[in-house]
Amino acid sequence: MRLPASRGRDRPILANVQWPAVHAPAIVISRGDSGMESIAQLDALAWERQLRDAGYACIAGVDEVGRGALAGPLVAAAVVLPVIAIETLAKSAWARVRDSKTMTHQRRCEADVWIRASGASISIAEVPCEEVDAIGIAAANRLAMEQAVMGLDLASDFLLIDAMTLDLALPQIGIIDGDARCLSISAASIVAKVHRDLSMIAIDQTYPDYGFARHKGYGVAAHLRALAEHGPCPIHRQSFAPVRAVSETVGHS
Repeated sequence: MRLPASRGRDRPILANVQWPAVHAPAIVISRGDSGMESIAQLDALAWERQLRDAGYACIAGVDEVGRGALAGPLVAAAVVLPVIAIETLAKSAWARVRDSKTMTHQRRCEADVWIRASGASISIAEVPCEEVDAIGIAAANRLAMEQAVMGLDLASDFLLIDAMTLDLALPQIGIIDGDARCLSISAASIVAKVHRDLSMIAIDQTYPDYGFARHKGYGVAAHLRALAEHGPCPIHRQSFAPVRAVSETVGHS
């Protein structure tokens, strides 16, 4: 049975959850396809292997994308790797799965196709800009991740999450730089990133003045110039300062 997401005072008590003794694996600094220097883990499945040895069978990696964007949805993905990934990492395309930020767009799309075809269990959740404005970005981030976990067709018994923990009564670990250090989280980051990028490319067809297909809603100089020239559109996050400032200027003109 899946547990409902909760926020604020409804946060579940996790005092009775049995936590395994999991040790942070060794890391090394590497440079990805995009040229970005990043943290990489010597064994990208070390977290999953330790948890399987501790008796956990359905381990979900969870990550989000779009938190800092000025427009568009916040997207989260949860991914449960197939058992074969743990057994054949070095000999398969899983060895090329890494933090989505260090990959080119083409490599991300190729990895996304591979992950989906591999037998992994995948769930994607979106929080639209209106809800981001209504509840705030931190709550929206948590909500998207919780909904992604609850949408899995497998009942997870452990969560590996990038840099935070969730309000779900499940054993979980928040791993700093988890998208670079844990294969399950890396897979989730790729799935979420590709899904959101494609959504923003589609949105660009409706609102072509802003260049969403290029910058995906982030606050780059070209986006800020278009925002100042045309004002916010319906998929801009009105609670974000650059958008709010333009709205207030337009409102007083």
